[in-house]
Amino acid sequence: MPSFHPDLTRARFLPETLIGPRSLALVRLGTRLQRGARDVEVVDVAPGVRARIHRPPAGGRTPAPGVLYVHGGGYVIGTAAMGDDFCSRLARHLDVVVAAVDYRLAPEHPYPTPLADAYVALKWLAAQPEVDADRLALTGESAGGGLAAGLALLARDRGGIAPVLQVLSYPMLDDRTTDGGLDPRVLRMWNQRSNRFGWDSYLGDLGGDDVPATAAPARADDLAGLPATWIGVGTHDLFHDEDVAWARRLEAAGVACDLLVVEGAYHGFDVAQPRAEVSRDFLRARIAAFRGALSDPA
Repeated sequence: MPSFHPDLTRARFLPETLIGPRSLALVRLGTRLQRGARDVEVVDVAPGVRARIHRPPAGGRTPAPGVLYVHGGGYVIGTAAMGDDFCSRLARHLDVVVAAVDYRLAPEHPYPTPLADAYVALKWLAAQPEVDADRLALTGESAGGGLAAGLALLARDRGGIAPVLQVLSYPMLDDRTTDGGLDPRVLRMWNQRSNRFGWDSYLGDLGGDDVPATAAPARADDLAGLPATWIGVGTHDLFHDEDVAWARRLEAAGVACDLLVVEGAYHGFDVAQPRAEVSRDFLRARIAAFRGALSDPA
């Protein structure tokens, strides 16, 4: 059996995947029962689309940078409340306004609906008087990272809103990924079957050459003009190869990109084992990326 990172002591007890067509309803129920913090403001950013707003402590800088958080879940599960701890930490420690969007899920709402929901939340955030629209960042994990990357492409192409940073944790970028070249025995939480189910659900009737780059960012031909990027992924993650390839392509296109590869880490390791020291290091690296890009210009 290939070895996992020594801090990830629970890895061998975790399943290869949690999500599939048979388990979807049950897993969705479990995520909806996680209601998150009670003191978080919830706003309607568009009809049918809500966001959870995390504000910095009183007396902070005004206007403050804004961060749009997009939750993970393979495009088929999850809620914005899943990010409450991370988002509140960003707001408190970095003096930023964070909007966590509750985008509508596939397969009931395939592409482009989840991306459109994220875009309208970004527009709402940029329009807030307490937010500095020139210092916006995008962030997300897994499918949320994929949506954030697609959103960066969409914002670049439409103009008007120009995020300065995207912080992507093991983003789901390429619908063409099969096994990622990995020994299937190292996969945890997300494997080839769940990946195919997630992509099929999100893309709906799209396939082959009909898949646009804003749906699967790895298909983009031109990466120039995208915001500075931080990417973190483990070597035992199905998305390892596609994320490393994306980072290299960003650099080749002249986009500043910081890539963190965690040896022996599986998909979502920092969520499954948040107290592990390697997960704490991963969190510190993410926060450092925000601090470097969103600090006061002075």
